[in-house]
Amino acid sequence: MNPLHPDRNIALELVRATEAAAIRAVPFIGRGDKLAADGAAVDAMRAFLHTVGIDGQIVIGEGEKDEAPMLFNGEAVGNGRGPECDIAVDPIDGTSLTAEGRQNALSVIAVSDRGTMLDASSVFYMDKIVTGPAGVGVVDIRKPVGENIRALAAAMGKPVDQIVVSVLNRPRHEQLIADIRAAGAGTRLMSDGDVAGGINAARFNAPTDMCIGIGGSPEGIVTACAIKALGGHIQGRMWPRDDAERQRGIDAGLKMDYVYEADELVKGNNTIFVATGVTDGQLVSGVRREGNWVHTESIVLRGASGTLRRISSEHLLTKWG
Repeated sequence: MNPLHPDRNIALELVRATEAAAIRAVPFIGRGDKLAADGAAVDAMRAFLHTVGIDGQIVIGEGEKDEAPMLFNGEAVGNGRGPECDIAVDPIDGTSLTAEGRQNALSVIAVSDRGTMLDASSVFYMDKIVTGPAGVGVVDIRKPVGENIRALAAAMGKPVDQIVVSVLNRPRHEQLIADIRAAGAGTRLMSDGDVAGGINAARFNAPTDMCIGIGGSPEGIVTACAIKALGGHIQGRMWPRDDAERQRGIDAGLKMDYVYEADELVKGNNTIFVATGVTDGQLVSGVRREGNWVHTESIVLRGASGTLRRISSEHLLTKWG
């Protein structure tokens, strides 16, 4: 592989950063303070990221520089002695899940070649649809959800009543949820964490078949990096909350009322996605402590090779830092 591009050797270094963020968040699980949990995870992830052999720039981060002192959009990360990369980070995808002690909270990093990630930060929300490989060329976000469900069921060779669709449980999705059920499919309502929801919909023999609805724009970009490795389908379109946000998006070069395909969300297949479980979930197990050891489970998805690897780690507390 070209040494100027991120390669598989970087993946394990990135896992160290998500592991650190997940472990640091553990004391805040179920404590009701999502900001404290996120702050601890940010501090840990940032410290480890600066040891990684990349010349990275945060495209999807914790906010603009004047609003977030660490892992802000545009921040340089890595030791500067490796390939030039775009970086998307979410030290905790599911801060509310963590604060409430609920499942499916993750610590996430995604990486691609420099200049390949869409910077969607000026518009907070994105309407998305994600499926596994069976949905490629079959489903389309512009079509009614019932039509997409029937088309996907036919492509997968299963009855419509066996299709399960993940949706964030929000008031804005009341009609969408009703339409899914009216089509004969089942729903799996998520309280938070739509990155895990998208990946679970795209995995082979996953418990869900489709993830759809309006969630965070940053999460859409991060999910797209993972979908590249799974051969799945993802589309997104900006969902500005008001005219002012719509104009900010236009001024930033984003297209409104436009469907972004996978290669427009993240160009090319040289993507790396890593995630470590904070709390237990369908994708990975959460952090657990046994005596002087802390156990973590992570996944690494690499677009160039189309691989999903699981990494189980045992950290001796006296040496962990």
